[in-house]
Amino acid sequence: MDILHESIIRYAEQFTSPESELLKKINRDTHAEVLMPRMLSGHLQGRLLAMISCMIKPRTILEIGTYTGYSALCLAEGLAAGGKLITIDKNAELEERVRSYFSSSPYHHAIDYRIGNALDILPQLSGPFDLIFIDADKENYCNYYDFAMKLVPLNGFILADNVLWSGKVLHDKPDKVTRAVQAFNQKVKDDSRVEHVLLPVRDGLMLIRRVS
Repeated sequence: MDILHESIIRYAEQFTSPESELLKKINRDTHAEVLMPRMLSGHLQGRLLAMISCMIKPRTILEIGTYTGYSALCLAEGLAAGGKLITIDKNAELEERVRSYFSSSPYHHAIDYRIGNALDILPQLSGPFDLIFIDADKENYCNYYDFAMKLVPLNGFILADNVLWSGKVLHDKPDKVTRAVQAFNQKVKDDSRVEHVLLPVRDGLMLIRRVS
């Protein structure tokens, strides 16, 4: 997933603010006990998510794809006083673990963790959400984006993870999932309502601002 050379990533992490003890625990536990630990945002990307959130100071955050809760806790660091974060995931097997992490955090009162299919839950949300993070199944990225654009206000932000898909977006004969990521990237590029930048951090992070 990491596009940059491993030594560059380690150097970047060395000169990046450290994870909290809780985030370190989630990182360790996920790699030791949970399937597909590469789905975790990790130190460098996690600190970037926290920094972006702190810059925006959102009153409301929506996360599509919780996994083990690492990115939600990073994003929650920037919440304005009295702010709320809704995070959605369909993996009920991780629910007890994730809720225990959230309850151990200083942001537990601000996090609304919902288990279910995001495409069923999203139509029930009214928004607006100042910051939306998309990090779920890639086949539905375009659908999630359509919902996000209904929920994000003018000058609100959308983040989408894995938009380089381990570099597979460059392949001439992409598989089904890669085609979905390519379609999402093209959809964002063609959308005149937004400004966007694709950051080659870890597996690619698309930063989008709604301008109209």
